Amino acid sequence: MARWVALDEGDCDRDPMVQFARWFDEGSVMVDREAVALVTASADGRPSARMVLLRHLDATSIGWYTNYESVKGRQLAENPHAAILWYCEPLGRQVRFEGLVAPMSDAESDVYFAQRPRGHQIGAHASRQSEPLASRAALEARVAELEASYAGRDVARPAHWGGYRLTPTFVEFFQQRADRLHDRLWYTATPDGWRIERHYP
Repeated sequence: MARWVALDEGDCDRDPMVQFARWFDEGSVMVDREAVALVTASADGRPSARMVLLRHLDATSIGWYTNYESVKGRQLAENPHAAILWYCEPLGRQVRFEGLVAPMSDAESDVYFAQRPRGHQIGAHASRQSEPLASRAALEARVAELEASYAGRDVARPAHWGGYRLTPTFVEFFQQRADRLHDRLWYTATPDGWRIERHYP
């Protein structure tokens, strides 16, 4: 049976973003530690979940990049509240973030887009994400057309593509333990800083 490391309040940083950065570093044992589940909801509260790649982490927020016209982009325009779940199976850990989402600046999105592989850049132009597609052949033809159009020059970031950042007001750290007596610590934002509470598993 796997033995899990205890999660104790005294061992945790008072700032959940600092604590998450530690766990994220330790998550290098994972095949793809950037993979997170993103949950958004429409204006009437209908939820939608999908996996995205965590591409931004700083002292106050976490973020990802996507097509603004996708289902998640349209839902975030209607309802900016969202949740993210990071799961580290080898270490028996989960971290949940809840908070408000806002688009990143054009400058931030431009910098990240310029670092992407060229095929990814072309794909961002070719894909009308979440829209009906007649056939795979139609998508591949559009990619070929764009590759010819951008031959010999840089691919500019499309206006419909860029970054989002979630600024959490709540973060939960979950550490798996034997007999399902897990450790769960809740960080809740208050006017005086973060409040940390232990909760039943």
